[in-house]
Order: sequence, then C-alpha cells, then structure tokens
Amino acid sequence: MIPGGFWTFCAFAGLLFLTALIAFLTTEKETDPAVKMEMDEKYRLFLMMLPVIVLTFIFAYLPIWGWRFAFFDYTPGGSIGADNYVGFKWFSFLFSDPATTKDLVRVLRNTLIMSGLGIATSWLPIAFAVLLAEVRSTKFQRFVQTFTTIPNFISWVLVYAIAICIFSTDGFINSFLTNVMHTAANTNYLQIADHTWLKMLLWGTWKGVGWSAIVYIAGIAGIDQQLYEAAKVDGANRFRCIWHITIPGLTPTYMVMLLMSIAGILSNGMEQYLVFSNAMNKDVIEVLDLYVYNIGIGQNRISLSTVVGISKSLIGITLLFAANGISKTIRGESII
Repeated sequence: MIPGGFWTFCAFAGLLFLTALIAFLTTEKETDPAVKMEMDEKYRLFLMMLPVIVLTFIFAYLPIWGWRFAFFDYTPGGSIGADNYVGFKWFSFLFSDPATTKDLVRVLRNTLIMSGLGIATSWLPIAFAVLLAEVRSTKFQRFVQTFTTIPNFISWVLVYAIAICIFSTDGFINSFLTNVMHTAANTNYLQIADHTWLKMLLWGTWKGVGWSAIVYIAGIAGIDQQLYEAAKVDGANRFRCIWHITIPGLTPTYMVMLLMSIAGILSNGMEQYLVFSNAMNKDVIEVLDLYVYNIGIGQNRISLSTVVGISKSLIGITLLFAANGISKTIRGESII
C-alpha cells in the first residue's frame, strides 16, 4: 500500500546521507591535541532543526504525491494505471460542468467573505496584546493571558458542545428567557442560517485571539525600554507611548502576519465549519476546504477533490508571491 513515490524520496534521502557521510570521513581531522574538537554552531542548529524538517517533509511535502489522482479516473479501493489515465479531464470538468461551477462560485463566496472578515479583524490580537501589556499587575496579566489562550487548545467538537449547551432549544438562553423573563422561547440558534458568517467570526475570534496575541506580546517585550523612559522624560503619557513606540514597534510583525493571511485567504480551515454545518446553513457555511472534504470523502469523487485542492494550492502560492512583491515594493522588506 506504500506509494512508489515514497521509495523515491527514501532513495534520495539515502543518497544525501551517504554523500554527507563520505564528506565527513574524508575531511582532515585536527591533529593538535590542545584544540578541543567541537561541532560548529551551524551544524548544531541544523541538528536542532532536523526534526522539524522531517515532520514538515512527511506532512507537507510527501502528500503532494497524491496529486497524481487528479489525472486518473480513480475510485476508492481501485488502482491507477494507463487504463484509467484521463489527463486533464477533471481540470476541464471543473469549469465546464454548470453544477460544479455553481458550487465553486458559492463556496468561493463563503471562503472569501469569511477570510475577509478575519483579515478585517486581524488587528484585534495586537490591540489585545497592547492592552494586556499596559496592565500593571503581573499576576492578573498572567491569568488573563492563560485564560484567553486555553480556548485555542479546545477542539472544535468541544466548542460545538459548548454552543449546544448555550444556543440549542434547551440551552441556557432559551431556558433563561422562558424561566426568568417568562417569554416563550424555543429557537435553535445553531440551526438557523441567519448571520452565519458573523457567528463563525465570533467563535473563531473567541477561540484564537489569545493565541494570536502571543507573538505581539513577545514583540512588546522586545522593544527597547529606554524608548519609553525617554518619552516619559519628554512628557509623553501612556497613550502617547503606545501610539508612538509600541504600535510602530509591532507594525513590522503585524504586516508579516497580515500578508501571510492574504496569501492564505483560500485556506481558512475545515473543522470549525464542519461541526457547525447542517442542512439549514450549508449554503452559507461551506468553505473551500469543507467542499473538498465533502466531494472527496462524502461523495467519493477523489479525482475532482484533488483538482480543487491543487487549484487552491497554486492560487495560494501565487498570492504569497504577490503579497511578498507588494511588501518589498511598499516596505522595502520581503517575507520570504
């Protein structure tokens, strides 16, 4: 069941290892006993980075071998070969079939709107980090940071379970309105499609704002404290210090994160939308990643889902280089 491309990668890795071993054995050794043999810093850093490189190769580059399914009429459990090779049939089908084109337009609309809302509110983590840094109590600061970071480690299945307890027919809101406000309420807020995009934005913000703020908190800690002292000597208050020192110090980091978000505008995840999806809100909640999952796993159309995934990856790479070019033109700095 192991694909042939895996052995190709293994052979290439073995060749690299053999070449490095030969180079190591043929390198002249230091003969002076007074000189302590120590590995160069660049090799130590490489060994530290090696596990990350291996994991990235396994989970990010090795799956690219699955792109070959886009050129075959593949069915789950079957095989691929010359008899079911169809070339670019599924690529043309993606834009020639009216039903598929309509679905693509719909999911692209949902994807771009939800990603656009995320980009429009990408300033929230930096604002949260700035406000948290202004808290004088270290204990309270740590408590808030921990409390807001924990939701990032909660799976979306558990988040949906929390949503059921609050917004379902028998949830907290309906029970409160019925028992306390004496108002007949039995609305299932999770089933209706109204304001789905806004609800997904709020859930995503609640889950990720604390985690996203960590990089900005680290950036604030790296700002030279002498700048704040000099500003206070000149009469600047806390707001002026934030506006003229903290915000400019975090702007480069924010721009990099913003450009990366623009480059990944078509990749806004699947788990959140999968657990919140139902028959009532499917038309407005199905994003591109969820669409690939539904047609690939749900409908067993592996070849077509692979084509959609390839197209999304190519568009993402194009947007990444475009964002990098814009950054280099405007700021004089590139992100890759």
